[in-house]
Amino acid sequence: MSERRSALPALTLGAIGVVFGDIGTSVLYAFKEAFVHGHITINEPSVLGLLSMFIWALIIVVALKYVSLVMRADNHGEGGMMALLALASRSVGQASRMHAVMLAVGVFGVALFFGDGIITPAITVLSAVEGLEIATEAAKPYVIPITLAVLVALFLVQRRGTADIGKWFGPIMVLWFLSIGLAGVVQIVQRPEVLKAFSPLYGIVFAAANPKLAFITVGAVFLCLTGAEALYADMGHFGVTPIRVAWFALVMPSLVLNYLGQGALVLAHPDAIENPFYRLCPDWALLPMVALATAASVIASQSLISGAFSAGKQAIQLGFLPRMTVTHTSVRETGQIYIPAINWLLLAGVVVAVALFRSSSALAAAYGISVSLLMVITTWLTYFVVRHGWHYPAWVALSVTGVFLLIDAVFFTSNALKFVDGGWFPLLIAGLLYTVMATWRRGRALLSETTRAHSIELRPFLDSVFTDAPRRVPGTAVFLSSVQGVTPSALLHSLKHYKVLHEQNLFVTVRSHEVPWIGLNKRLEVEPLGHDCWQVMVHYGFKNDPDLPKALSHITGRGIKLNPMTTSYFLSRDIVVPTIGKGMATWREKLFAQMHHNASAAAEFLKLPSNSVVELGSKVEI
Repeated sequence: MSERRSALPALTLGAIGVVFGDIGTSVLYAFKEAFVHGHITINEPSVLGLLSMFIWALIIVVALKYVSLVMRADNHGEGGMMALLALASRSVGQASRMHAVMLAVGVFGVALFFGDGIITPAITVLSAVEGLEIATEAAKPYVIPITLAVLVALFLVQRRGTADIGKWFGPIMVLWFLSIGLAGVVQIVQRPEVLKAFSPLYGIVFAAANPKLAFITVGAVFLCLTGAEALYADMGHFGVTPIRVAWFALVMPSLVLNYLGQGALVLAHPDAIENPFYRLCPDWALLPMVALATAASVIASQSLISGAFSAGKQAIQLGFLPRMTVTHTSVRETGQIYIPAINWLLLAGVVVAVALFRSSSALAAAYGISVSLLMVITTWLTYFVVRHGWHYPAWVALSVTGVFLLIDAVFFTSNALKFVDGGWFPLLIAGLLYTVMATWRRGRALLSETTRAHSIELRPFLDSVFTDAPRRVPGTAVFLSSVQGVTPSALLHSLKHYKVLHEQNLFVTVRSHEVPWIGLNKRLEVEPLGHDCWQVMVHYGFKNDPDLPKALSHITGRGIKLNPMTTSYFLSRDIVVPTIGKGMATWREKLFAQMHHNASAAAEFLKLPSNSVVELGSKVEI
């Protein structure tokens, strides 16, 4: 306990640097968009009404929903959409009719998260660089090129990891939050009446007096909440307590003070609504604030990019995406990874977003719809955890999650009005990615069904083989199979062409589970098959790093003598052939076949030694 307490300051500093970058940079554009998007006249009732909506949105959605409820729904300490989906689906059970619906909705939520990973870097960096226009109009033509240069540089350095620069994230973000809080205080002192916005009555009165206008404006108010998902997604890295301490002690007070300061400024100078965040700064502090805002926006973007890598790895482990090359960028931090394919796809999407929308105001229209829908899905999945995982009565689960779901639905409905103005963009990205993930998942299932239907049971096959035993050669053969209990095609080809068997034969199936971690004590299941043959099941959680030779090194002592120097790995390299008939639509089967062909090799994914791998090809029709 004392060790955890002593680590609390460091973990809290790390959480400030990683978790709160996205929500912390929302002050750059959220308040401005609320007035611009709603075409609201600037006066005291409207300013106080909107400020009240901002403050209570942060309290209800972030402090109450995420910090108090959702962060309790941890999957063995891990958070995020993939972890919540796995937890909720386990809660209802595989046999439940709701399981398939939940899986589909949850996967779409993961796809929305990747869309967020494109919009967030684009809007945060662009809104930060736009501060140069306040300093001088001459900078306007250079805003887009500078933004693209910063973003391209950010994605180019991903392969080197963030171990060296990551230690600066915390201090920079602490400076950022202190700076925006102080900038707000200066204006609050001059117009202290804005403090009345802490009363929810001002928001209620504003909404009651202008119901249609308030409903439209809610979509812009929602922008102050973007990044709230990170509190849950990153809790596995830092723990619940450091995130809560950082939120209540620094982040939330700084955000509230800055929003109040922007409100005080526009009450005194209505023309400042053009860019109230940068108008808070005196002339001498403008360029330093632009530099600090750019650094903060880069850190916010880095958090989303790192989160996309983690989500991608988890999706691969759970069978929703094809195998990809995963590089570890730190020898100390297992969570620091780099996936080249995801990196370049994100960069392409970010460049398209900046080039297509060309301003933070235009991007704001595209931003809220995907994040608000993601929050709806999070709350919906949380209900099943509360009801079936924690076994609370239905009325308790509904009362706990129903209020939050209603608020999330209002935010999403308001943001949906911006579909034509740009909301279509992240939904298009999410739709395309969902199609890819659903096709890969279904294709894998069809491939397993076909393999099982045309395969021979392993134990009877071995019994028949050893009635007239082939020649045994020294060493150990490891035959990999995606389906347990069936004869690997690699073994059939090996016997056909080489007509020999090794002294020891391991028939290995690797299975990933809907839990983050599986310890070494539960890594292996070994079943003797006789004749020095064994069926081996290797278990991984979706955050474990697959390393088959390392896993098999723990098999010694179970009647098996494994020498890495005399062990060969036999894999079947299937070539998928799309066919007309039942299964999937022809275009989906062709898509799956192409993804299967381009997937990273199983040998590389499982970290098999390249000089000990034998691949034997075969065609499989689906």
